[in-house]
Amino acid sequence: MPYSEQQVTSVRRWSEKTFSLTTTRPENFQFKNGEFVTLGLRPEGKLIARAYSIVSTNDADHLEFLSIHVPDGPLTSRLAKIQPGDGIWINTKATGSLTLNYVRPGRNLYLLATGTGLAPFMSLIRDPETYKQHENVILVHTVRTVPELAYRSEIESLANEHLRYMPTVTQEPFEVCRRGADLFRSGELSSMLDLPAPDPEHDRVMLCGNPNMNQEMTDHLEANGWVMTDYKGVGNFTVELAFVLAKED
Repeated sequence: MPYSEQQVTSVRRWSEKTFSLTTTRPENFQFKNGEFVTLGLRPEGKLIARAYSIVSTNDADHLEFLSIHVPDGPLTSRLAKIQPGDGIWINTKATGSLTLNYVRPGRNLYLLATGTGLAPFMSLIRDPETYKQHENVILVHTVRTVPELAYRSEIESLANEHLRYMPTVTQEPFEVCRRGADLFRSGELSSMLDLPAPDPEHDRVMLCGNPNMNQEMTDHLEANGWVMTDYKGVGNFTVELAFVLAKED
């Protein structure tokens, strides 16, 4: 794989378990907003790499990533200690199924994320093209603790009549202590945001998070007439498996 060594330029700790980092951008590296790459470190000369969605937009002069810290994880235990100036290896081949061309333009675009699954959606809500293709964008981010609501201030500053933000927390007191996927399936999300019930004819859904959420939502959507985008064509919902690839035991 075409890996390029880059330098870490900043690190931000969101919680004990989550952090983000920015790096220099490989020369001539191109990607679509919402895609992921593999990045890694070379302890003792052996590359350890995992898939990470790109938080930054494709017109930025740097790259940005959001990571969870798994104490015994082969990569993240080392990545959590990284400092500005350190080297990091980035694969210059980007891919993924959470780009705008993976769902048809529509009325409401629902972005459902858990934990660091927020990453690809940050690049999408920062992209003006997202709002040209959809009347409204609804970002639902579910985490266990409040500090894990990464980028919360930025998202709140971007929120307007076209971008709706619904942060939810499951293990601490918060305004909404529910799983976002449960709110979607029950219809409560629509009521809370004063929106019409999600309709596969008019609306679109993107999923990125833990495997249980991805599967539960996929089952629910398919049972209610939604069609997932695959190699056969463009549907009205799509799910990213990069999060699964990045998960460490």
